[in-house]
Amino acid sequence: MMVPLTSSTKIALLSTNTNGYPPLKFPFQIGKKNTFRKCNSFGFRSPKKQSWSCSASEQPQPLNPPQQNEKRQPKFKKKQTKHADKGVDPVGFLTKHGISHKAFAFFLRERYKALKDLRDEIFNRYLNLKELASGYELLGMQRNAQHRVDFLEWAPGARYCAIVGDFNGWSPTENCAREGHFGHDDYGYWFIILEDKLREGEEPDEFYFQQYNYVDDYDKGDSGVTVEEMFKKANDEYWEPGEDRFIKSRYEAVAKLYEQIFGPNGPQTEEELEEIADPETRYKAWKAQHRDDPPSNLPSTHVIDTGMKEYDVFNIIDDPVWLEKFRAKSPPIAYWLETRKGRKAWLKKYMPGIPHGSKYRVYFNTPTGPLERVPAWATYVVPDADGKQAFAIHWEPPPESKYKWKHKHPPKPKTLRIYECHVGISGQDPKVASFDVFIQKVLPHVKEAGYNAIQLIGLVEHKDYFTVGYRVTNFYAVSSRYGTPEDFKRLVDVAHGLGLLVFLDIVHSYAAADEMVGLSLFDGSNDCYFHSGKRGNHKFWGTRMFNYADQDVLHFLLSNLNWWVEEYQVDGFHFHSLGSMMYTHNGFATFTGDLEEYCNQYVDKDALLYLILANDILHALHPNIITISEDATLYPGLCELTSQGGLGFDYFVNLSAPEMWSSFLENTPDHEWSMSKIVSTLVGNQQNTEKMLLYAENHNQSISGGQSFAEVLFGDTIGCSSVTEESLLRGSSLHKMIRLITFTIGGSAYLNFMGNEFGHPKRVEFPMVSNNYSYALANRQWDLLLKEGVHNQLFTFDKDMMHLDEVEGILSKGSGGHSNIHHVNDPPMVIAYIRGPFLFVFNFHPTNSYHRYSIGVEEAGEYHIILNTDEKKYGGQGSFEHDQYVQRTINRRVDGLHTCLEVFLPSRTAQVYKLTRILRV
Repeated sequence: MMVPLTSSTKIALLSTNTNGYPPLKFPFQIGKKNTFRKCNSFGFRSPKKQSWSCSASEQPQPLNPPQQNEKRQPKFKKKQTKHADKGVDPVGFLTKHGISHKAFAFFLRERYKALKDLRDEIFNRYLNLKELASGYELLGMQRNAQHRVDFLEWAPGARYCAIVGDFNGWSPTENCAREGHFGHDDYGYWFIILEDKLREGEEPDEFYFQQYNYVDDYDKGDSGVTVEEMFKKANDEYWEPGEDRFIKSRYEAVAKLYEQIFGPNGPQTEEELEEIADPETRYKAWKAQHRDDPPSNLPSTHVIDTGMKEYDVFNIIDDPVWLEKFRAKSPPIAYWLETRKGRKAWLKKYMPGIPHGSKYRVYFNTPTGPLERVPAWATYVVPDADGKQAFAIHWEPPPESKYKWKHKHPPKPKTLRIYECHVGISGQDPKVASFDVFIQKVLPHVKEAGYNAIQLIGLVEHKDYFTVGYRVTNFYAVSSRYGTPEDFKRLVDVAHGLGLLVFLDIVHSYAAADEMVGLSLFDGSNDCYFHSGKRGNHKFWGTRMFNYADQDVLHFLLSNLNWWVEEYQVDGFHFHSLGSMMYTHNGFATFTGDLEEYCNQYVDKDALLYLILANDILHALHPNIITISEDATLYPGLCELTSQGGLGFDYFVNLSAPEMWSSFLENTPDHEWSMSKIVSTLVGNQQNTEKMLLYAENHNQSISGGQSFAEVLFGDTIGCSSVTEESLLRGSSLHKMIRLITFTIGGSAYLNFMGNEFGHPKRVEFPMVSNNYSYALANRQWDLLLKEGVHNQLFTFDKDMMHLDEVEGILSKGSGGHSNIHHVNDPPMVIAYIRGPFLFVFNFHPTNSYHRYSIGVEEAGEYHIILNTDEKKYGGQGSFEHDQYVQRTINRRVDGLHTCLEVFLPSRTAQVYKLTRILRV
């Protein structure tokens, strides 16, 4: 039954069902208020009861009436701002740590305002932050259900775009899009459709919307039911009796409305049109006229005027039964899926327009001339094929070749024991190793060694192998040197099956300066992804610096992080060299620790906002994700909550520790080592120490033109007849002690580079001009573990050291997640500290042993040695007698504690004691 309203009234009923389908259109309109549940910035909807309103007036109205907005908008803005700021304190972590610095506090507040402005700008283009970080779902090569592949690329400086490859004879005109046509938008995105090709003798699909399922052999559309039958079924099941008459006859509703308003012989011209009563009067008259009609003939809603004249908003009293039935309605979109055919039907009718494994590049015509590039969103790239030009490979394997995941992510551990790896040098042979070799040889070793995570460096595609993967050229591609994307998925899955987390060393602080295969001058302009001028180039490394103020660059980088998690199931990221991106001087400046240095004109605020967004998005979309920051400048608030003024990382790397150990080993005599410096370097100022990641040496020590610690300690003497027992004992002792104190004194995370746990005797040297492209040092000598000797002994010690945390949870013990360092004595070169029920004692003196050395402890009782570097199975001298493995406390005040132990401390040894029995004094 139609509501009698004037011909100028616009009424249409809008509906949005709970499945998120487009609104339904009915013959009369009732504007629905707050129909969409409110979305937060990540796209998650919160339940909210729906309310309804009806709008009508004598004159046609704009969509958003100005006066109404003026009255309501301030209240809405105030409420939204209040909600957004709830629990947010831009200087919260300064207050938490009692830090007072006006300039830095002002900088943090201004940065928070800039973050809010940035979010507002983002939401003008993107629905939410999840959409911002999901560009890989649209860009690059995407298989479309309608027998085609869609290609989307961002190149704002280009005038013409085409896909060239071996599938089209490298023709720049066959698959193209031009500026000003459908294939190019205002933001600089180019869209190209690569239609699948009909096989000989096949007819095109009858309907343009015919879809195919490329995974399953058969789908619903293969059942023989025609599209016409599906349409009839949709109409029969969707429309209530009589409703579809307005669809079949477009003018029936208009004629009915006209007849109800003016009668069967109404005016035919404007001159015949008499004065029309106001809507409320007409409605009341109509209602009185039909008061005796059956309920089925009456409208399901009644309109009540609220008194607003210019832009009337009416309340509605609705029929609950009708309303519930209306809300349950789903649009007939699902019936379209009934026509979808399976993979066999597609292969029978079509040949892929770009087959799996095709080589391709993107071709641009720019103001400076034509050029070819490897697409920025390519997922599989061959960057340097025997000196030939680089190209991307279209990766669309058939369902039987796609890797099928078998294991879930391991649970997030309380502590991290990270084994840092490089796939290419993980093999025994002097050549580039593959993912298969890594899976077979390295992953079982890592599991046996007791680590709970691997961190992969040099995995993202890079043109030059000697750069160790730090000059990334293709951010969405696994390095083709090691295998295919499916091979890497298997690596991650096998690691998960062994209980190992998989972290990726990600380089978003700069990019390679390569043009053909990289992003530099991608669309012919100098400022597509990067800053222009000097700021767009790293001062010392010859790399390009991203422009983090550009939304499309943010879109690219944030989507890249999400891509690795969604596509390859990685568990976290190690953000490399943050100092390069956070400062315009790229971190190459003297830092004294004054907070002024972290908020002056050299700080790149846009880079900081990117890091905040990255952590916010990653932790919101993937709650168990782990992010690690590598910043030599130790920017304040690295691991503080973003809502409290921090950058939101889970861990930060202490880069000073390996530099200190290298300096001691290479430049300082053993008897001059400073115990105070060791402690201060390993622990720092103890702010967020529980979130500190420590390592004695990583790849930098052995790759960046240096030597591994084992190479410094042992030189070339291992295995030689001239080696002395004293030199072996010194090297073995220091190797174990350095690792033990680094592992246990600081935070809850530890890292070791592949092979260093057993004292790999050689540095890493990638093939380059200086070594005549030799692979002799670009491998790992795993066979050393098969022989008796120092390497096997060091590996045994490292396993038992990891076992301490795996079984005892040492790294999670202590007040605030760190140790109580209560004994640092420089003259005798002794360090002692307590973590929970464990006591750690180190004697670094090269010659002096102490037989009854007093160390204070917090609890009186019996202490047992659970790890001793001096044991013979670890390459020690075995100086301890059996009864010396158990010590009882003495009631004497030492180190400010009420009780103490008198322990035996041989030179260059360390012991870990555990309180096994508490004595009440």
